[in-house]
Amino acid sequence: MSGKPKLHYFNGRGRMETIRWLLAAAGVEFEESYLEKKEDLTKLQKDGSLLFQQVPMVEMDGMKLVQTRAICNYISTKYNLYGKDLKERTLIDVYVEGLFDLNELLMIYEIQPADKKEQHFANMMDKAENRYFPVFEKVLKDHGKDFLVGNQLSRADVQLLEVILMAEEYKTDILAKFPLLQSFKARISNIPTIKKFLQPGSQRKPPSDEDTVDKVMKIFYS
Repeated sequence: MSGKPKLHYFNGRGRMETIRWLLAAAGVEFEESYLEKKEDLTKLQKDGSLLFQQVPMVEMDGMKLVQTRAICNYISTKYNLYGKDLKERTLIDVYVEGLFDLNELLMIYEIQPADKKEQHFANMMDKAENRYFPVFEKVLKDHGKDFLVGNQLSRADVQLLEVILMAEEYKTDILAKFPLLQSFKARISNIPTIKKFLQPGSQRKPPSDEDTVDKVMKIFYS
């Protein structure tokens, strides 16, 4: 086995995308093994690779890591994206948990039944514009630094940028009322490792199309 982390998931965003973002931000090259059909998931389940019978799973440092937040915590700690002390780490956790909540709303829109999509869309846009983004605009104003916590890049910055870009796919001017978030987006996007990840041809995944959604439903829900 090579020294690169190996990511086991379907060829799409889902719960693995934040893991891809963190590895990319840290400048870590990784490999991917895609689930193409239900049998691929069943094989991992039967050979003992999945502690709770679920993906994402990341093979890294001799471990088979599962549970998205645990994987993100490990990567962030290993690659110095988790603050300089307990207080900073706790603040990062607070921000990141809010971002996971918004990310979940954006992520599951694609699999909503047709009769629920309009209501879900309105709810997630309302939450983004009136609950979550105002918080981070205020954090940037009060903190007065280039980053959300301390004075160096953390997972909170990476995950906020990921969520901003997802939200902009649904509403291009969603940051219109948030000038500090606009500057933040430009600044963090220009960090070399992140800039590279945002280029065409990287391992960043596009929004899921109907074929991807259909494949996901067959792998996980059939």
